[in-house]
Amino acid sequence: MTATVIVFPGSNCDRDVAVCLEAALGEVPIMAWHGDHQLPDCDAIILPGGFSYGDYLRGGSIAAQSPIMREVVSAAQKGIPVLGICNGFQILTECGLLPGVLMRNSGLKFICRDVDLTVGNTQTPFMSGYKRDQNITLPIAHNEGNYFASDETLDALEDNDLIVLRYAGENPNGASRAIAGIRNQAGNVVGMMPHPERLAEAALGGEDGRAIFDGLASFLAK
Repeated sequence: MTATVIVFPGSNCDRDVAVCLEAALGEVPIMAWHGDHQLPDCDAIILPGGFSYGDYLRGGSIAAQSPIMREVVSAAQKGIPVLGICNGFQILTECGLLPGVLMRNSGLKFICRDVDLTVGNTQTPFMSGYKRDQNITLPIAHNEGNYFASDETLDALEDNDLIVLRYAGENPNGASRAIAGIRNQAGNVVGMMPHPERLAEAALGGEDGRAIFDGLASFLAK
């Protein structure tokens, strides 16, 4: 079971994600540079958090044009599991693998703290370790986490049960319908603003994020 972590200029959570993947999959993940034109043979792809290209223009917009993203899009369309965390979620929307866009936080300030979340759809390789309506706590760290989409798109997300995480109680960034994470119709592509890798072991203060990586491992082992 091999995972690939895509590294962009400005990625700052790629190594943290790699540690979690190695612990869950039992194999050191491949670290692929954004400028590569070929994607390594792998069973899953992670787009990590950070500030690719310094978030110029709009978070994830330049990274979405990186050469390797053409390969990531192709792999996703073939059913390979793809997870985008924070900046990775922004990239997934910018390259069209997920609908909507991540805008500036409603308070126009960078937010970095733990938040309470409610789990929605669990029928994905990454969410299968949770139970629907489970309450979990994960950190956020972003300036552009305000999920926005048209009412038609938001209704479609609701009607098709494509929301995987919502902010519980406080909506820290003003996201439409308190959306913190969504999946595609096929279920193999997931984007989320919270950072599961930052609360994936007791030494970090909590383990609520561990199920993301353990869920992937269980899915790939089938």
